Amino acid sequence: MNELAKDCERILFPAETIAEEVKKAAAWLDARYEGTMPLAISVLKGSVIFFCDLVRAMKTPVQMDFMTLSSYGSGSSSSGMPKIVMDLAAPVDGRDVLLVEDIVDSGHTLVKLKQLLGGRGAKSFTVVSLLDKPSRREVDVQADYSCFTVGNEFIVGYGLDYDQRYRNLPYVGVLKPEVYEK
Repeated sequence: MNELAKDCERILFPAETIAEEVKKAAAWLDARYEGTMPLAISVLKGSVIFFCDLVRAMKTPVQMDFMTLSSYGSGSSSSGMPKIVMDLAAPVDGRDVLLVEDIVDSGHTLVKLKQLLGGRGAKSFTVVSLLDKPSRREVDVQADYSCFTVGNEFIVGYGLDYDQRYRNLPYVGVLKPEVYEK
């Protein structure tokens, strides 16, 4: 067991299960975007591993771009006030936008992104998330497609972190409370 894995209480979704769900999400997106080339946006840093696996599994051509928002800092709960740290390079005006998220939690980040990109003239807006955590939702928003639904536990791995650690775990696991309650 590596150093990071010992901090996990249990594995929720092993790498093989995640890979199967990524293929299903890619097929869903291929059907949705047939004949187009959407602008696929990864919200860094949490979604980057999911994003890369997802766009590689798609048959539809995509233009890729990245942006960074922050609402957690080094804490374990969202501030509810996401801020843009790094903006997109590509214009969204008139484009079909595919936003790839790691987790829809409180919903504040997703609401901000929908407002921001809609205000920039996006033709359409589709959200795919690896994880959905409806028990923490504070605003009425959801992804168009979520691979997994999780309970109110602290989730790490496959891109998700706590204090910039655990992103490189190949699975999604539950972090032991004693790690983040220090």
